Amino acid sequence: MVDIQKKLAEIGPFAEGLDDGLLVCRCEEVTKGEIRKAVHEGVFTLEEMRRYLRSGMGLCQGQTCEKLVKSIIAGELEVSLAEVVPASSRAPMRPIEMRILAEDGGGSDE
Repeated sequence: MVDIQKKLAEIGPFAEGLDDGLLVCRCEEVTKGEIRKAVHEGVFTLEEMRRYLRSGMGLCQGQTCEKLVKSIIAGELEVSLAEVVPASSRAPMRPIEMRILAEDGGGSDE
C-alpha cells in the first residue's frame, strides 16, 4: 500500500508542462495535464483515475487510452509501469438499436 502523503511529498507540487493540452482520452476529452494534475492530487491507480476523470470510461472502454494514462501516471510517480495498479477489466459495452431488441421478441418462443 502506498503512503499517499509520503508519495506526494516525493513527487513535489504540480508544474504545468508544455504538452499538458494533449488529448489523451478522446472519448471523454481528458488531457495529459488533467491526468498529471490528478496524480499530484493523490490519484495513483487506473481505477481511481477512471472514477475521478472518467478516462477509459467512454465508448472504447480504455482500449485507446489506457496504456497512455498508465504511462503518464508512472511517469509522474517516478515508478515502473508494472507498479501502477490496473483498473478492473470489464466486457466492452456497445450501444444497440431498439429495433434489434424489438425484433428479438423478448426471448420467449411459445
